Amino acid sequence: MRMIDLGSYGGPLGIIDTSTAVDCSKDVRFRRSFRSLVECMVPCCGFQPAAAADDDSDASTTTTSTSTVTGTFFGYRRGRVSFCLHDDSSSSRAAAPLLLLEFAVPTAYLAREMQHGLLRIALECDRDRGRARPASLFGVPAWSMYCNGRKVGFAVRRQMSEGDAAVFKLMQSMSVGAGVLPGESKSGDGDLMYLRASFERVIGSVDSESFHMINPVGSTGQQLSIFLLRT
Repeated sequence: MRMIDLGSYGGPLGIIDTSTAVDCSKDVRFRRSFRSLVECMVPCCGFQPAAAADDDSDASTTTTSTSTVTGTFFGYRRGRVSFCLHDDSSSSRAAAPLLLLEFAVPTAYLAREMQHGLLRIALECDRDRGRARPASLFGVPAWSMYCNGRKVGFAVRRQMSEGDAAVFKLMQSMSVGAGVLPGESKSGDGDLMYLRASFERVIGSVDSESFHMINPVGSTGQQLSIFLLRT
């Protein structure tokens, strides 16, 4: 098994012979992980961290319900990217996810959108007129997808496959990090990339939820949010 350790990246990528756990205790390593992920998938792009968020802007925001979940982006470099959510209260992140979506965009495209430190993904669906709609947004089969304000196709809910289970098992001990997993796509789509972080889940109503990535304390790095909206 080989793994590229991006948590301590400081120069050209090096390949090591043993699996390496991601050290999540240091903010600098977390920020390097995001930068390395983008540089791996988009070698020519530059990473510009977003400015620090205004702490006072959200101070008065009141939410209906909040909790914390683990979100993971993963996919082959030239293949489509998937996104899954795991309940942090679960005993194992290798268990079946709360939600597993496949986006109609390649992993490399998503990396380009992340290069300036800001990513907003909006997923929208219509209410089923005259039919009973799923009680949970996690039951919606398909979504229209917008990335930083631009429509980029769709997202489809799917069941966990054996390949997904193998990926989750490799990452079950990781809580936060980004990098490359062992193995390459047999179809020539390149290395399997991943990005995992904690997300604050905000439930606004039965028809609206959002997920906001939680950076380590003091970090001014990536700003990433995903919105689910049934209209």
